[in-house]
Amino acid sequence: MTRRYYYEPAKGHGLPHDPLNAIIGPRPIGWISSVDPLGRNNLAPYSFFNCFNYRPPIIGFSSNGWKDSVSNIIATGHFVWNLTTRDLAEKMNETSAALPHGEDEFIRAGLTPLPGTRVPSPLVAESPVNFECRLSQHLQLTSAAGEPVDTWLVLGEVVAVHIDESLLENGIYQTAKARPVLRAGGAGAYYSIDESQRFDLLRPGARRPG
Repeated sequence: MTRRYYYEPAKGHGLPHDPLNAIIGPRPIGWISSVDPLGRNNLAPYSFFNCFNYRPPIIGFSSNGWKDSVSNIIATGHFVWNLTTRDLAEKMNETSAALPHGEDEFIRAGLTPLPGTRVPSPLVAESPVNFECRLSQHLQLTSAAGEPVDTWLVLGEVVAVHIDESLLENGIYQTAKARPVLRAGGAGAYYSIDESQRFDLLRPGARRPG
């Protein structure tokens, strides 16, 4: 019989590192750029990030604590998600530094802010994919008992998409070709992917292409 490690989160996990974010993973990174009401740039990575709806396309991230990204987005109503690739991983990590309010992470990491088309928040020019977003919802998370948690969920509707055309083959986006970086568990574990890891499954009843 398989032995199972058991714990109740409220009582602690008893392990060297919380396994939750290693089990739910690897997770895509929400590399979020925004501006404050004075027009100052901010750029920060969030590992609690994903896509939640097709039409309209809605993506979101959660922030442990009320951070500049959350404050900026709620104040201005917009942000940009930028794809983190293997080539940009170290620069992404630089933008996670806790800088004084108003200091520019673009400058710290040596990245280029590119004006958005539909929103005033800047794109990371070096990133091959960017989603311009308008704030659709934000809420403070609560426990099952209804007690407020110091974590904020921010959801945005994607209103413009920028894709490096080298990542499109016959009009199909090539996920592995972009070499996206995914967050895993532990203090600093990340993963990338390549085409050798791909496999295909069709839903029951779905027709095969061609």
